[in-house]
Amino acid sequence: MKTVRTRIGEYLVREDLLYTEADEWVSVLGDVATIGVTDYAQKKLRHVVSVELPEPGREVRRGDVLATLESVKAIADVYAPVDGVVVEVNEELASSPDAINRDPYGSGWMVKLRVRGPLPRLMSPDDYAEYVRRREEAK
Repeated sequence: MKTVRTRIGEYLVREDLLYTEADEWVSVLGDVATIGVTDYAQKKLRHVVSVELPEPGREVRRGDVLATLESVKAIADVYAPVDGVVVEVNEELASSPDAINRDPYGSGWMVKLRVRGPLPRLMSPDDYAEYVRRREEAK
């Protein structure tokens, strides 16, 4: 199955994911949410050189710092978009943090959480694309 993507300038938004205003993407399968940063976020950071991920078993609340990315340009926090418990982290990012730049929606995923409680309202692909568009136009 081919993944449908929307292009906003140089940025790609996948049509099968949900998004946050802090530029995280979320894919929910059953009660597990896979989380990463968007193409927009990784391009703004430029070359990611290290990733600090949480330990499996850690409980997080929506809005907690979930991970920290260091790039040649900046240090950025990744926030938990849902309440949950960390069930898996992408161990490959320790040796290949640039996977976030190469494939932010695939091999650059960061954390899987077992969701606790109801899902909060997240942005649809269309809403996120418009959000990116507005931010780019405001420059």
